[in-house]
Amino acid sequence: MSKVETTSFEDCLQGLIKSLEASSYEDAVLQISGLHPGEVARLLEAVPPKNRTELWNRIDSSTQGDILIEFSDDVQVQLLLEMDVESIVKATEGMDMDDLADIVPNLPESALHNLLLTLDHKHRDHLKQVLSYDEDSAGGLMNTDIITVRSDVSVSTVIRYLRLLKEMPVDTDQVFVVDRSFNYVGSVHISTLLTNEADQNILPLINLDSAKPILATTPEKKVANLFEQRNLISAPVIDENNQLIGRITIDDVVDVIRDEAEHSVMSMAGLDEEDDVFAPVMEITKRRSIWLGVNLVTAFIAVFFIGIFKATIEQKVALAILMPVVASMGGVAGTQTLILVTRGIATGRITISNLKLLLTKEVAVGFLNGFFWAAVVALVTYVWFEDVTLSLVISLAIIANLLIAAFSGALLPLILVRMKIDPALAGGVILTTITDVIGFVAFLGLASLAI
Repeated sequence: MSKVETTSFEDCLQGLIKSLEASSYEDAVLQISGLHPGEVARLLEAVPPKNRTELWNRIDSSTQGDILIEFSDDVQVQLLLEMDVESIVKATEGMDMDDLADIVPNLPESALHNLLLTLDHKHRDHLKQVLSYDEDSAGGLMNTDIITVRSDVSVSTVIRYLRLLKEMPVDTDQVFVVDRSFNYVGSVHISTLLTNEADQNILPLINLDSAKPILATTPEKKVANLFEQRNLISAPVIDENNQLIGRITIDDVVDVIRDEAEHSVMSMAGLDEEDDVFAPVMEITKRRSIWLGVNLVTAFIAVFFIGIFKATIEQKVALAILMPVVASMGGVAGTQTLILVTRGIATGRITISNLKLLLTKEVAVGFLNGFFWAAVVALVTYVWFEDVTLSLVISLAIIANLLIAAFSGALLPLILVRMKIDPALAGGVILTTITDVIGFVAFLGLASLAI
């Protein structure tokens, strides 16, 4: 009977922290031994840098490489800078080319030079090939460890070849078929090889539909979408000349999906998913102060428009009480649309082609929500202040702000993408400024005319 894992991450972390606080590093190493490299990396990221370094130096170099690739960039850089050249070379020995390519930009120059010397000509060329592509592209994700066969061989020949290899690359669900010039022809699933006669030629068995190749320059977001749509475990990668240069596996795509989700959430607060949560205080302060400064500027923009109606607010104190209601309603409505559209763009479901339909739908939703909640707020305002004119003014302002919020939330991400700006990073701040300004101007402007 298989053993069921019952120890939670929280239990592991508590035990690890107790050992570290007691300076019992050998005991701490025993606690993390046997865990998956991803679990070890997560635990090390959850402890302060000083303890992390002490523990890292006691981990066997044969397992350090597998753990290194699981760290966020900040933690990876910190540990690599503290390692000597010999330790780095040992840790990265035998590492897959795609994983090695991810680490190379963070390596000290001396370590990189020595690392390249340890690679044979073939692996050095493979590494250079992976590094020649953007890290956020299919070429940057791919692994050059692939199994290829010709189309004029039989099933028995392929199976005999696989047996001679003794070991197949991880997540190998298909072998790739190429011609004599290494042009990609198609693929044959392992299951197909096992369920056909030994003398069957593999040409008729080639899978041309689900194994469509991915161009090396394809953005990683699109790669993730293709894996989702086609239910892929692996996919071939070709260059612009149809030459097979590697493959992408599902484990790499899962990392892309996770990173994209973390990026979307963290960017809205001006944070980076690769930041070390235990980075030095001054470093964190510097990073966050930039975002706080941006928000301060946008806040003063809203305050400026409020100042224009200073005289109106002085005449009616109730306006100052009710202003946040109009702004917050628009902000929430706009943010809902913004997040929906940003996600739609990331998954490829929203483009310029269906923009008109999207805007029409979101404006309709904004109008209906605006009309309903305007009636509710108008009723509450009348009961509170017993002022029909004030109730009418705030209801019209809410309808106007929700309409603008819906329109802006739908259009803004597409504009930012066209300008090559991440909508997850800048969209929230810009949208909040728009809804605040429109809300205040609409409410105070109408009030100055009616009251």
